[in-house]
Order: sequence, then structure tokens, then C-alpha cells
Amino acid sequence: MDTLTLWQLAALAAASALVGFSKTAVSGANTISLAVFAAVLPARESTGVLLPILIAGDVLAVLVYRRHAHWPTLLRLFPAVAVGVVAGTLFMMWADDATVRTSIGAILVFMAGVTIWRRRRTEAGGEPGEPDGPPTAAERLKARSYGVLGGFTTMVANAGGPVMSLYLLSAGFRKLGFLGTSALFFLIVNVSKVPFSVGLGLIDGQTLLLDACMLLFVLPGAWLGRVCVDRINERLFERLVLAATVVGGLQLLLV
Repeated sequence: MDTLTLWQLAALAAASALVGFSKTAVSGANTISLAVFAAVLPARESTGVLLPILIAGDVLAVLVYRRHAHWPTLLRLFPAVAVGVVAGTLFMMWADDATVRTSIGAILVFMAGVTIWRRRRTEAGGEPGEPDGPPTAAERLKARSYGVLGGFTTMVANAGGPVMSLYLLSAGFRKLGFLGTSALFFLIVNVSKVPFSVGLGLIDGQTLLLDACMLLFVLPGAWLGRVCVDRINERLFERLVLAATVVGGLQLLLV
């Protein structure tokens, strides 16, 4: 922390505020935050610094949107996510910074492209609604695929948000259900990642000291997101999520 310049600290503060905003308004926007942290700090170590900040944002989002969480979707996802987290932990044991950035950036851009293609094929179906009824075999397979990928990317670079955003959009979630389900999902997943991150040496006294400073900026970001979310229509909301995913992925590829 002593080696960071004033401009670098300002960039981390802005990225921390964006975490709060993304948790209460546009979920995919926090890929920009992880790209900023990976650019200012060593990419591998940046994941440990960012994790407590994300948890703080998750707590705020759950307090606001917990009534809109869809538990059947969460229960379908968690077993596959656990597999992805373990795989991500093994990956982090040997991956260097360049490998982390390139892998996650490529995954995000690819998943955004797949989702845009899927949405164009189904646009004629009318307004989306919350998923209802027992899941089909195809829906279970999709949940497992996204769950493993989400667990892997969230462990490797805290980049599970865009993957889950793409899954929830493709599953037909509307704005409040989307925010409530993703908030509770990531609070549980991010808290469960803490022991793995500590074991990998990604969270220590130095990172927690920097976190204590950055947490001051999460709350105003979350408040701004809550104010803005009611003014964002469904179509614009989906486009913002996808755009933020693409931008964040490209930043990771180009850093």
C-alpha cells in the first residue's frame, strides 16, 4: 500500500464505488472494477484485495433486494458452483498474472457473445418473467454449466458476476428478481471463498488494511445504484449488463 501513488489510490477508490453501484444497479459493471484492480495491483493478488470489498457490496445488496431472491434457482446452482470454486483454487495454485487476465477476459467476451446470440433468437417471445415450474433437462444442464463456470471465474478473478448475469438474463429474470437472486448468491459464494483465498495467501494483514480504506467508498456507490435502478428500464438494463461484461472482458484481455 505504501508504494501506491495518489492516482492509483483514486482509481481503486472509484472502482470500489463502482462495486457498490454494480451490486445495487448493474451487476456486470463490476467487471470494470476487477479490471482496474488488476491493472493497479498484481492481477493475482488483486483478487484477494477485492474480495472483502465485494462482500461488503453483497451485504448491502441483500439488505435491499433479499425479498426478490429466487431460491429454487440458487439451489440448482450451488453444487455446480462448488465444483467450479475447487477447480479455480487448483488453477490459482500455478497460474501467473498474465494467464489469469487472459483466461478470464476471453471467457467473459465469449459468454457475452453467446448470450447476445441467444437473446436475438428469443426476442419474439414477449416479456420475460421469473422462471416457474420444474426445470427441464436442458435447463438443469445450463444451470450446471454456468454454475461451474461461475464458480471457476469467481475464484480465479472475482469475475463470476458477469457469468451469473448472463445466466440469469438467459433464464428470463426481470430486474428485481435478477438483483435479489444475484445478491444472495454472491454473498454466500464470496463468503465461502474467504478460507480458500487465505490459504492461497491472497488475503493478509496488508490487503485488509487497504480494504479498510476502500470500503468507505462502497456505501455511496451502493446508494447511487439504488437511486438509479428504478429509472433504468428492462431493455436498457439488459443492454447495460451485456455492455459492461464486454468492456470488462476486453479490458482484461488488453491490460
